[in-house]
Amino acid sequence: MGMEAKDVALGLFKVLETGDMALAAEVVHEDFTNRESVVSPAACSIPGPAGVLASGAWMRSAFTDLRFPVLDLAHEGEQVWVRLRMRGRHTGPFVRYRDGALDQAVPPTGAEIDFEQIHVLRLRDGKVVRHEAVRDDVTMLGQLGIFPPGPGALRVLAWKVTGRAARAAARTAAAAEHAAQAVRGRTSD
Repeated sequence: MGMEAKDVALGLFKVLETGDMALAAEVVHEDFTNRESVVSPAACSIPGPAGVLASGAWMRSAFTDLRFPVLDLAHEGEQVWVRLRMRGRHTGPFVRYRDGALDQAVPPTGAEIDFEQIHVLRLRDGKVVRHEAVRDDVTMLGQLGIFPPGPGALRVLAWKVTGRAARAAARTAAAAEHAAQAVRGRTSD
């Protein structure tokens, strides 16, 4: 007997928090796609558990103590809606990508983040096969001191000009790729 839809959905966020490969295999469908991966390292677009593990590695590289406390959850048939908060401490570069290339790298601030998100999950064969989200990124960027533009935005610019942003993007992409490859059994150190 498979897991209940609620448990599958909660399992997805536990994978993002922990990088648990066994749980990823249990709750993520091999055909899984993530609409939100367009702002992530390329490995986050890999179908199946590998892409989810890469996404978790990407987020955990920027935010220690990453957690997703659930506020509300509903499901009907093969669709699950999850309202939650994303929480953590910004201790590593938060790197966003566009078309696989560096878009923005926010240097570590030490700031706590705590903002709301809504996730829409599609299930197939008792596993998550599709993910979409509505996030309050403006609140998160405000908590990191980037929006509205101020001294934090100047640090982002300085990182870009000095090449630190590109180096951070390369390290972040490598960490995500490593997590994706680990689930496939082809980890290279």
